Amino acid sequence: MTGRIAFQGEPGAYSHQACRQSRPDMQAVPCATFEEVIDRVRAADVDLGMLAVENSTYGRVADVHALLPGSGLHIIDEAFVRVHINLLAVKGATLADVKRVRCMSILHGQARTFIKDHALATLNWHDNAAAAREVAALGDKAEAALASELAGEIYGLDCLARQIEDQANNTTRFLIMSRQPDLTRRSPDMITTFTFRVRNIPAALYKAMGGFATNGVNMTKLESYMVGGSFTATEFYADIEGHPEDPAVARAMEELAYFTTHLHVLGVYPADRRRG
Repeated sequence: MTGRIAFQGEPGAYSHQACRQSRPDMQAVPCATFEEVIDRVRAADVDLGMLAVENSTYGRVADVHALLPGSGLHIIDEAFVRVHINLLAVKGATLADVKRVRCMSILHGQARTFIKDHALATLNWHDNAAAAREVAALGDKAEAALASELAGEIYGLDCLARQIEDQANNTTRFLIMSRQPDLTRRSPDMITTFTFRVRNIPAALYKAMGGFATNGVNMTKLESYMVGGSFTATEFYADIEGHPEDPAVARAMEELAYFTTHLHVLGVYPADRRRG
């Protein structure tokens, strides 16, 4: 193992799967919360952090968007993980034995058809991997969990049904965080992520965004959220294609800076090959 990477969740969580997929040579370290992931990276207890930022079915992870600007960390990579939902039960159980499934409520919604077709009762759980661990501890053929195959591997469960999610493209995007930025161009296709607040003048956001249009810079994401619980203070989170040293990007960012009171680059990193 070369280094440690922290993730939110228990062993077997989809964020653990993201660590294995993106940093297979690193030791994956579970954390109870997103804040703990950030704190452990910041304290140099681990080298990197893996944070889920959005899901193709359920949208952004609001907690992470709120934490990123003040984290003091830098995005150095992204990872797109295909979220396959699997029915896990104790050894020797059959689908006919299962009466109840447990998982986070978000997975209930993503496997609604399977649950309905098999008349399964559902129990909400705080963590999908923890649900798998609980099923293993119970040792009851009537109990099952919805989780990753990795969770089944870790907790010694059989996979009774694979890839039961309703949406065929269900994918979660993760950001890999580091204490130090990496501004080197490591791929022809780079992503720059930043946050900003616009000046209090008419059409400030429209004018701030104009530089990206006139310079031909593609903005793939623009999210807004309140700052400090105020209805009048709004911060924006944006992803654009390109590197800050690209002439077109540099011109667009210069124009953006003129119309903002705050502009902070969170990271510059290669676009994941699964993007799009």
